[in-house]
Amino acid sequence: MRSSKNTAVITVLGKDRVGIIAGISNLLAGYSININDISQTIMDDVFTMIMMVDLKDVKIEESDISDKLKEFGKENGLSVTIQHTDLFNAMHRI
Repeated sequence: MRSSKNTAVITVLGKDRVGIIAGISNLLAGYSININDISQTIMDDVFTMIMMVDLKDVKIEESDISDKLKEFGKENGLSVTIQHTDLFNAMHRI
């Protein structure tokens, strides 16, 4: 697995509703965080999304990004997490 010191994985899980992707995307854009890849699906009424984001030009501390995403999740009834790509890969290595 390749090391990507400037990337992170964001996961979103919760009840589907209009505007989830737009809300997360706008929050990230406000801190100059680019979305490199995105995958989302809806199973019954459950929304799931995984995003690979670029932190190269970020305008906020990484711990503050996590807090902002958790706050967005709480306000919208979602579970939102962010993990540095290297940590994500290490945790999911077999």
